[in-house]
Parts: sequence; structure tokens; C-alpha cells
Amino acid sequence: MINPEKSSVPDLGPVPQRVTVDAGLVRRLIGAQFPRWAALPVRPVAHGGWDNFTFHVGDRMVARLPSAAEYALAVEKERRWLPVLAARLPLPVPVPLAEGNPGAGYPFPWSVQPWLDGEPASLDRIADPVRFALELAGFLAALQDVEADDGPQPGKHNWFRGATLRTYEPAAERALAALDGRVDTGLAREIWTAALDARWDGRDVWFHGDVAAGNLLLGEGNLTAVIDFGTCGVGDPSCDTAVAWTLLTAEGRRAFRERLAVDDGTWARGRGWALWKTLVSAARPDAGDAHRVLGEIFAEYRTGR
Repeated sequence: MINPEKSSVPDLGPVPQRVTVDAGLVRRLIGAQFPRWAALPVRPVAHGGWDNFTFHVGDRMVARLPSAAEYALAVEKERRWLPVLAARLPLPVPVPLAEGNPGAGYPFPWSVQPWLDGEPASLDRIADPVRFALELAGFLAALQDVEADDGPQPGKHNWFRGATLRTYEPAAERALAALDGRVDTGLAREIWTAALDARWDGRDVWFHGDVAAGNLLLGEGNLTAVIDFGTCGVGDPSCDTAVAWTLLTAEGRRAFRERLAVDDGTWARGRGWALWKTLVSAARPDAGDAHRVLGEIFAEYRTGR
């Protein structure tokens, strides 16, 4: 049975108010709280992300400092659960080495994690698209097999990944209005409605929450590690299937779905997760490859229809 409380639509709340962090602040925090690492050089990580400011600490560690109070909610969750998950997963994940406290003018908890080697995944860097899809599906299958009874339910700590897609309906509608006349909004609405109508059976399983190119690391073109579990939790795992449209080829997508044994409802909801995110990106001036992804979503839906 579906829990009515889980089916209610959460409120995302106001836009997070981000703070500013620089290398000097990180050095002061480390010097005061972890003096054994005080002599190590600190420098920003290239493309360090939005939710967290990320800095190299020496060559083998990173300091991750949440950029807003909402993102800081994930620090304790990662400290509590990443060691548990790491023991059950087939690829390395960043188990925290230490948890820092507010200080030196910085207001949130933060963490020090190991640096995992690899380069962010992209279509042109993946050596074998089908092999990559199967490796990723195997990783997610192992994650879903971890006991979920006491895991973190969807909430502000992960922006309600694992809960209803309707949380993001206002964002999808704004993007559709902005894109009217520029993309096939009729088809997009059909796909979105199908995703909203696809029911979840209510069985909690673990999910990563942000299976995206920047969080999947490659070595020689193969998947070698998965990072950034800030949006992880237990609930509906369909959000993790969005990667099938954003990063996988058509052949890889089929292999991914078969290996992960994704049912029709979960697949439709996953397509919805991919759609709303891509619509929001496509509506921005810096749309990146959003229109390519929309093409993947539209083509795959038409074929299945």
C-alpha cells in the first residue's frame, strides 16, 4: 500500500541563501580543527559543484563545505551512512574521514573526504557505452539491495528525491511556458503527465539521488567511482534512472534498463525526472546539451509509444 503521507506534495521552500568560501577560510578551519593536516596545501577543486565548495587538501583529500544551510543537512547523513553503503557497493565511494564544525566565520558543519581519482563522465570519454551502462546499473542494483528500513526518508536534506515528482511540477510548468514555440511542448506535457500518473508501489529502497555525469568518475573510459551522496536516501528509486536519457546511448539505455530490471512505472517516472531537469536547463540562456537530451527523451518515448 502507498503511504498517503509519502504521496503528499512537499514544499521546496525558498531558494537557499549561499555563503562565500575561499581557500583561506578552509586553511583556518583545518588549522584550528585538524592540526595534523594544517601543513597541507589547500586549493579549489576545478568544477567543484554547487551544493558544496570543494577544496583539495594535499593530494589525497578534499574538504567539502556546504554552500547553504539546506545543503549542510547532508553532512551528518553522509557521515552516518556512507560507511554502511561503501561496504556493500562494488565501486569506491567517498567515505568521510572527518567531520568539521562551524568556525572561523563559517556557519555550517563540513567534512573531509578522500580524493577519488578519475575524470567526470561524458559521452566522448566513455570507452564502451554498453559496458558503462551495465556497470552503472550493477552499482545501482547493489545500492538498492542495501537494507533500507532505517535509511533517511526524503526531505529537505535531499530536496525530496525519492518522493513524488509533483514536487517539481511548478518548475516543469514554468519551463514549459518559457519554451513554448521552441520545443514540442505538447509532447513534453504528454511525457510529463505519463510520469505523474505512473504509481510507485511504496517500497523503500536506497537511491543515490544525483546520478549525473559529474558524479560518475572514469578511468581509461570505464566507470571507477561514484561520488557526492548528498542527495541519497530511501524511497522511490526512479530518480536514479534519469541518467538513462542524460548520459547513456540508446543501446546503453536498453542494457541499463534490462540489467536493473526497471518496471514500466519506474521507467516512466525516471523519464519524468530527466524531463523536468532538462526542461529547466533548456529554458536557460546557457542550455548546454539540454536540447540533445530532450531529443533523446522524445525519441525514446515515441518509440515506446
